[in-house]
This record gives sequence, structure tokens and C-alpha cells, in this order.
Amino acid sequence: MPLDTNPPLNSLGFAKPPAETRVVVAMSGGVDSSVVAAMLAEEGYDVVGVTLQLYDHGAALAKKGACCAGVDIHDARRVAEEMGFPHYVLDYENIFQDAVIDEFADAYLAGATPVPCIRCNERVKFKDLLETAKDLDADCMATGHYIQRKMGDNGPELHSATDSNRDQSYFLFSTTEEQLEYLRFPLGHLPSKDETRKLAAKYGLVVADKPDSQDICFVPNGNYASVIEKLRPEAADPGDIVDMDGNVVGSHKGVIHYTVGQRRGLGIGGLSEPIYVVKLDPEKKHVVVGPKSALSTRIIPIREINWLNDAPLMSQKEWHLSVKVRSTRPPREAILRPISETEATVELLSPEEGVSPGQACVFYDSDSSRIFGGGWIWRGN
Repeated sequence: MPLDTNPPLNSLGFAKPPAETRVVVAMSGGVDSSVVAAMLAEEGYDVVGVTLQLYDHGAALAKKGACCAGVDIHDARRVAEEMGFPHYVLDYENIFQDAVIDEFADAYLAGATPVPCIRCNERVKFKDLLETAKDLDADCMATGHYIQRKMGDNGPELHSATDSNRDQSYFLFSTTEEQLEYLRFPLGHLPSKDETRKLAAKYGLVVADKPDSQDICFVPNGNYASVIEKLRPEAADPGDIVDMDGNVVGSHKGVIHYTVGQRRGLGIGGLSEPIYVVKLDPEKKHVVVGPKSALSTRIIPIREINWLNDAPLMSQKEWHLSVKVRSTRPPREAILRPISETEATVELLSPEEGVSPGQACVFYDSDSSRIFGGGWIWRGN
């Protein structure tokens, strides 16, 4: 009987000792990515920490809890020093400006509700940074995202995190099959964020009690309007608030101050029923309002699809699955009808309120934790 000469796989899936496995860890300076770096360093991997300098927007840099700001770069560097592995800071400001911030501003001005964190993962972290990791001869790149990579019959699959409260699958749907081969997510299986903080305390990390980032990194205090007004001054032009028949019912100080589904702050009283923002028309400088029922949507046009199923998207006329149309809402049953390899329509089995162009529609297997990719919601033709 022949002997099995294949060495066992290490915890990152490579058939060699950890000391011979180089892993680049994307370090934001927060507790999650710091724990990943410390965990892999303790296991004996050849760890290289990399932090991205993404922006320098004055007040944003001084904001606590925003990833990739000055204090966070300092924190990432301290963790690397404590754990004894090299750490590099890469200046990606120009790339981030072109690939994320400019599109964020333009999308907002076009009446969409953009999700820049997805574009950052897609166009910066999992593209340019991933290529940098390869240039450093790394076997893989690890991040602190709460999502799981599992090996299936046809290669690596993307799965939701064990802790549904921390799951970041909505923000990572555009991860391609090729990128998934190279990426690792060591925290996705943890039952809760408390476990991550316990690990941080175990490793004696200075960031163990650091609060989580809540806002978009380049938007200080969550004030989208102030950032967009700085980038696109014309966005603050006043205009009319109109009903769904085009009748003027009020005035506004710029469409950037409104989002689809908004009810408060419209300044319109004396109506028989509550009204909501149902549409933004930047060309006419109109904020369109209507009853709550006008926010209900069943048919959603999707484009720029990233498909992560084993079977080709066009191999079926209909796919019965679950979808998320906002990061904070649970998946709901839907039918996906492909139009091409990158476009489709999604029919929700029950209507959803506040579906907005610029948001993502993420596809889930209704019977497991597997993610089938997703696409971007748009207005359609």
C-alpha cells in the first residue's frame, strides 16, 4: 500500500508549513483586521501588514472611528510592531478619488443612493491591493471582513458569516471567482464580535477596545451633503418639492439633502396622510414626494452582475433565490430572470419599500449560507 506523501493543509489551505506561507493582511487599523494579523502571526505565518492611505479631507482625518484615517494608520503600525511583522502604508489617494469618491458624488447627484464601500472593495482593496499582495510574492491576502470562504466541489465559494449581525456579504457581492481563489477571511466563522475582542485582548492589542467604524470613511459625521457640496458645489442649488403629478408643494435647498424613503425634514404640513420622498430628479432639481404605497416595488432592474453560481447565469430562464436590496434588511424570496450575462430583472415575491437606484441587490441561496453574487439596482430603460 503506497504511503500518502502529501503534506497536510495549513489553516489557510496550503500544503506547506505556515512559516513558508506568506500572507498579506489588509489592515485598516481597527480591531478586526488587527486580530487577523495577530492570529496569523502567532500561528507562525510570514505576515506582511498593508494599510491604505485613501484620502485626506481635512476634518475627515481627525474623525475617530473612520477607517484608513491618520490615527488608524498609526494603530495598524503599532499592532505590527507588537506582533513583530513588517508593515507598509500605501498611498492610494488618487486611485480612491477616481474609483470611489468621484463616482459617489456623481451617483448622488444623479438621484441614486450609492454604496461606496462596495466600490472600494471592488476597485481598490480587491483589485489594486490584491495585485500588490501578489507583487510581494504572497500566497494569499487576508482581511477582517465577516464573511466565509468555503471549498465546494467546483472550487471556493462565498458564504455568509456565522454571525448574521456582523455579516458583510452585502458589501462583498462583487468579489470575483478569481479573487476568491486568493482571498481569506479568518473571522467569518466566529459566533460574535465579542469573540473577536476576546482574541484582541488575548494578543494584548492596543486596539482591543477600539469602537467600530459606523460611517463611510471619507464622510465626517455621516454628513453626505457637506462632502458632496464640497466636491460638486452645484449640488446645493435649490428647487421645488413636487407631488407625483408634478404639482409644486414646497421648496428645498438642494437634492443632495434628500434620499428615497425619507419622511422627516420635508417641511410640508397640513396633509391628510404622511408623505415620503419617492424619487429625486436632479436635472429638474425636483424632489418628488408621495404616499408610502408609492415606495413599494416588486420588479427591480439589475446590471453589472457578478455571478458566483457553479452553473452559468444564462443556463436558466429563472432562478429562484433570496435577495437583499439593502444592507440592513434580511434576504427575501425572489425570482431572478437573466437578460444577458450582466443584466437581469428581479421580481420580489412580496413588495419592498424604498428600493433605490445605486444600491446593490445581492443574491443568496435560499437553502444554504451560499452567496450567488449580485448586481447594481438602476432605473432601467
